[in-house]
Order: sequence, then C-alpha cells, then structure tokens
Amino acid sequence: MIFEKVTKLLADQLQVDPGEIKMESRLFEDLHADSANVMILVMDIEEAFNITVDDDVLPRIRTVGDVVTYLEKAVG
Repeated sequence: MIFEKVTKLLADQLQVDPGEIKMESRLFEDLHADSANVMILVMDIEEAFNITVDDDVLPRIRTVGDVVTYLEKAVG
C-alpha cells in the first residue's frame, strides 16, 4: 500500500512510467529527480500520509525503498 502510494506520487511528480519505479530505484540517478523534485515529493508525502518529515531524514533518502521504509516506521 505505501509503495503503491509513493510510486504514484513519484510518477506524477517526475512524469515517469509507474512500472519503471522499483524499490531499488535511486531517486537521482535512476528517476532523474533533482533537489526541487525531492522537496515537492516531501510535501506531497507529508500531505498524503498526514505526517511531518524531519529535515535530518532527507540526506539518508536515496532510493524508493528508503522512502517506503521511512514511511512504514512513521505511519506504523
């Protein structure tokens, strides 16, 4: 469920085919996100999951799997 929601947010934000997004997909290298995309993604995630993402988490987020793992811990 979380992976699917994150995939939709990423596909919409980055205009990529959702089928190309995998847990191991790297945000910058594979999906060609830039820092502005990541900031918008964070805002979208905060709204979609009704959470606040701490700034200190961002440097550790490199892959879609990192996002999903963080959200699993944050939303239970």
